[in-house]
Amino acid sequence: MSERTPDLRVGVVVREKRTSRLLQVVDEADGRWQARPLNGGRERDIDPEDVLVLGAPGSLSVEVAVANARSRWGALR
Repeated sequence: MSERTPDLRVGVVVREKRTSRLLQVVDEADGRWQARPLNGGRERDIDPEDVLVLGAPGSLSVEVAVANARSRWGALR
């Protein structure tokens, strides 16, 4: 198992390195992390090495990343 990622915690938004999807971390138990896509969907396991921590949902960089992703999905609401 890898070392604990200090910035990874419940509530932060992460970007999956492989797919560039935005996910919000929703749970951590026994070193296993769960995240849910920001545009909805089921929770799933994530590996801390496979994601980049963007920050808390209220941070400007996260809000910009979410707006950019929504524009790609065709929903600016």
